[in-house]
Amino acid sequence: MKDNRVKVALVQYAPVLFDKEQTLDKMSALLEEVGTKGAEVVVFPEAFVPAYPWAMGFGTVIGSRTSAGRDQFLHYWENAIAVPGPETDRMGEMARKIQAIVVVGVIERDLTGTLYCTLLYFDAAGQLMGKHRKLKPTAAERIIWGEGDGSDLQVHDTPKGRIAGLICWENYMPLARFTLYQQGIQLYCAPTADARDSWQATMRHIALEGRCFVLGCNQVVTLDDFPEPYRAEVAAKGEVLCRGGSVVVSPLGEILAGPLFDQEGILYAELDMREIGRGKMDFDVAGHYNRPDVFEFSWRKA
Repeated sequence: MKDNRVKVALVQYAPVLFDKEQTLDKMSALLEEVGTKGAEVVVFPEAFVPAYPWAMGFGTVIGSRTSAGRDQFLHYWENAIAVPGPETDRMGEMARKIQAIVVVGVIERDLTGTLYCTLLYFDAAGQLMGKHRKLKPTAAERIIWGEGDGSDLQVHDTPKGRIAGLICWENYMPLARFTLYQQGIQLYCAPTADARDSWQATMRHIALEGRCFVLGCNQVVTLDDFPEPYRAEVAAKGEVLCRGGSVVVSPLGEILAGPLFDQEGILYAELDMREIGRGKMDFDVAGHYNRPDVFEFSWRKA
């Protein structure tokens, strides 16, 4: 870490929806671009491989499913990835090639066949440091994704800082956040599908609460990004399904880059890691501002 500074990049691009191979090709090209800019930590959005299925119901209503909806799910299921597996090997090689830490949201398919919304962490040598499965899929997400068990709420110690994160509305779970604060998180990743203005307040709150840098990464997705057979269903939500809003926030709640709305792009920011120490002077949520004599907290790791 030169001069206590770390250069980060947030990749606000849509994948090639529902096509893991073409999405990995796109991811490789985007990483080559950020590599030329000297990024040391790179964050991609939630469910980037193979897609976040905006506005899709997979033929479900309470008490009923359709054959066409099962076919949609099969398409999604077949483009999910095993962790570890050949796709993670390829992503690791991408990280190694540019010598950067890479954080990316994927849809994971485990050995039983269940899908999970998962966040992967690769170190600069291309090794898979760990993964985190979303604890609580939100609303209709529960139809297609299972729940993580919380054992993977691990902060990873790297030469660029202590890094971890939560996915989308997990960030509204105070105890999940506290689990990361308690482990001394410094680079807090928040990949999301929430493009509302109110999400920006959440990103600033977490930065202030955790006295950490927050890297909130979203994507811009339009109707034209969806495969043709799915557009009629999705069209009811309009031409723009997600307008982005990626942002980088300092430990004192200052916006360092973004928010970027309504266009694809890559946000860059240079972080002065000493700002974390400055912020700890008057607030440390898991340290001197904690009251373990009043409140009890435990994390079930397994």
